[in-house]
Amino acid sequence: MTHSPVKSASQLGGADLFDLEIIKKYDKAGPRYTSYPTAPMFHTGIGASDYATTLKRVADDDAPLSLYIHIPFCNTVCYYCGCSKIVTKQYERAAPYLELLLKEIDRVADTMCNSQRPVTQLHFGGGTPTFMNNDQMRAIMTRLRERFNFVSKDEGEFSIEIDPRECDENTVRVLQEIGLNRMSMGVQDFDPIVQKAVNRIQSKEETMRVLGEARQHGFESMNIDLMYGLPHQTVETFDATLDTIIEFNPDRIALFNYAHMPHMFMPQRRIDETAMPTAQEKLNILEHSINKLLDAGYVFIGMDHFAKPEDELTIAQQNGKLYRNFQGYSTQADCDLIGLGVTSIGYVGGGFFQNAKEMDGYTEAVEQDEFPVFRGYILSDEDHLRRQVIMRLMCDFSLDYSQFESEFGINFKQHFADGIADLDEMAKDNLVELREDGLTVLPAGRLLIRNVAMVFDEYLQKKKEGSSFSKTI
Repeated sequence: MTHSPVKSASQLGGADLFDLEIIKKYDKAGPRYTSYPTAPMFHTGIGASDYATTLKRVADDDAPLSLYIHIPFCNTVCYYCGCSKIVTKQYERAAPYLELLLKEIDRVADTMCNSQRPVTQLHFGGGTPTFMNNDQMRAIMTRLRERFNFVSKDEGEFSIEIDPRECDENTVRVLQEIGLNRMSMGVQDFDPIVQKAVNRIQSKEETMRVLGEARQHGFESMNIDLMYGLPHQTVETFDATLDTIIEFNPDRIALFNYAHMPHMFMPQRRIDETAMPTAQEKLNILEHSINKLLDAGYVFIGMDHFAKPEDELTIAQQNGKLYRNFQGYSTQADCDLIGLGVTSIGYVGGGFFQNAKEMDGYTEAVEQDEFPVFRGYILSDEDHLRRQVIMRLMCDFSLDYSQFESEFGINFKQHFADGIADLDEMAKDNLVELREDGLTVLPAGRLLIRNVAMVFDEYLQKKKEGSSFSKTI
């Protein structure tokens, strides 16, 4: 099946897309569905022995591998951040962490009996991966290539999240030399008043310098992260940031909604709530940003993501092969994902496995030659079905019931009768179109795709709340 991504502002539904009353009606807390079941369902009944057994079982599978490496350190704290991180200016802490990472890499490779499954995707996240110095990054990549079967740089997607404030004049060159070919950079907003309010002082000049160096050194794809809903933002101030980013013309742009959850993330308590934009102004910023990015030629992939028409994400969506994982949208649908480092999460052999969240627990396990897995989740047949339904909704904005009936041996409308009934109200509000053979998320419903997916989430329906999640808009 071929799908048509959204390409223009008119196709998004114009003013109907940004009906504040409709958005208020549906703007409740819910998952982002980078996994299903979602992380709150993970439990400590899954541990190191389960992970070891699973790694051995999948060692000889034919499907490729994806690797995620978590570098937890940040030099300073950004007040909006909800990531797992360790804020420190002690760069010497990177050295013992490097040794732990190398041990964990060896442990995984040994358990998989030096599997020859091809590694087609790699991502360094954090924290701030460039907290590690150039020699330390070389050491990680050298060990990974010694222990895993990497495809060539031309065939694989090997990416890193960059903070330009942590890049010396050689950083970009070294990252390219060790085999990385994609870069993601957090910008959020260039306005100095906004930057001061969230404690991320990052000049336009240093940002564009690093981006320019990445282009010069042959990085194939660059992604820029922006954020709306931050204190002191207005349509006018954010428009200037958009102008700068569009002029640079990155391959992908992520436009994230700032989720203010100070009860969960302590740094957010330092944000002045009285300076945050009103619900209407926040919606105005979103509307203006989407229209401006579409007019600049970007395709609205879904959720927060935009990509150029020729980008792999856009092509994957057109071909019905887009996928979501913990890094967001991806083209690597059939990979097992191995997580490395403190707090990282992997998806291997039909199960999720998360490493210890605290450095002490991670250190103790790795030094004892044990996997630092402290919780996880093994999917049931029903979980796999619902995971696939939610995945296709998030990626395609449509469902063809017959595909699931043939693959899973169900009568879709009977099996999901309650969920489909829950969509009746959305259908009346012109967010979805319900048919006998499937459903389509209409233009006005694309911003609320999380709400559509939530009706198929068995655990959320049982719980009837989503207090641990951010608002959907």
